[in-house]
Amino acid sequence: MKRQVDIAIIGGGAAGLAAAAAAYDEGARNIVIFERESAPGGILKQCIHNGFGLHRFNEELTGPEYASREAAAVSERGIEIEFEATVLSLSSSKRLTVVSPTMGFVEVQAKAVILAMGSRERTRGPLRIAGTRPAGIYTAGTAQHMINLEGIIPGNNVVMLGSGDIGLIVARRLAYEGANVKAVYNRSHFSGGLKRNIVQCLDDYGIPLKFLHTITSIYGKDRLEAVGVSDVDKATKLAIPGTEKIVECDTLLLSVGLIPENELTSQAGIPLDRGSSGASVDEMYQTSTPGVFSAGNVLHIHDLVDYVSEEGEGAGRAAARYVLDSAYEEDSANAREEGAGYSKVVPGNGVKYVVPQRISIKASGRITLRFRVRDVYKDAKIKVLVDGREIKSVPKRVLVPAEMAQVKIPSKDVSGSSNVEVSIEFGGE
Repeated sequence: MKRQVDIAIIGGGAAGLAAAAAAYDEGARNIVIFERESAPGGILKQCIHNGFGLHRFNEELTGPEYASREAAAVSERGIEIEFEATVLSLSSSKRLTVVSPTMGFVEVQAKAVILAMGSRERTRGPLRIAGTRPAGIYTAGTAQHMINLEGIIPGNNVVMLGSGDIGLIVARRLAYEGANVKAVYNRSHFSGGLKRNIVQCLDDYGIPLKFLHTITSIYGKDRLEAVGVSDVDKATKLAIPGTEKIVECDTLLLSVGLIPENELTSQAGIPLDRGSSGASVDEMYQTSTPGVFSAGNVLHIHDLVDYVSEEGEGAGRAAARYVLDSAYEEDSANAREEGAGYSKVVPGNGVKYVVPQRISIKASGRITLRFRVRDVYKDAKIKVLVDGREIKSVPKRVLVPAEMAQVKIPSKDVSGSSNVEVSIEFGGE
């Protein structure tokens, strides 16, 4: 079976839903969202805590409430969502192969594609922790799914490795349910989660957060019985031999970061940015392949879903213009070579990555540059340099890797330049 669509959106989470509604409002009509789960919303469905939507909806919502609002906007516009639809492949010519129980195997040719696949958690494998393979080891997101959607408590005596936001929230959720969360261990000297989550999820419940510690051994046959915890050298981030202590537990949760789901992106031959692990895009979220756009956690990992939706909207509007405006499509094709007609955006001192990675010479209005810093910086300034000339300096009391930062610049200050650099000037750590 073959099918033609104007805009194919891969993923029905916050980014994909917002992209679909924005594309429709921009004039596109033949839009289809391919979602591999049986309901829209992505990870939001299992995030039953509040704190979502303050920027986007000006009120505090739970994850499911936020997802329902985005899904309602899609439903009101009559936009089609194919559920339980897995995209198996994506080509550079914007051809998708999709399989689902209702459609069977389908080849979909799209005029434009929006990548909104989200992210996944790092598992035990890449961490190379020595030991057996007993039951009782989960990622924090898996544990959250078990508790909130299936009513299953993963364990009674819990140790957590890593302090990402999902892990911190799950630690609190376990404490609600009466589990003993013994400690959260963190390899680095700073947390991977937001400060407010450390306070509300750990400090308020007496759960210790221990920096410069990591899990080096796992013990147990059928069920986890204990883990070995070692001190970590701050400079090398390696475990210090001879410092391992045994901590008894029946559950180990891993909250050691998220990875953008970019297998389809790579399959389509779209280059990835080493810093963000997502596609390299312009200010309209278009990748190096004309007509293919990327937004949300598949582009770079966010702290706030509000900004995921904002990026989805930007990608949706741009995809609609690409489909409906032949001049826009021609400009995109002419700029196929990365760098042609663009200012290159680069991370400077103290900055890990910046999105977007390039700005079109035809960009208009204000451009939002989002980025993460490499370390904890106090008494800092965010500086934006255009061909070596400073155009903006924003003072910040503190910048931390766990919190995505952003700065907005007028496009007229960039037009015609070769290089835009975002860097950090700081007074201490």
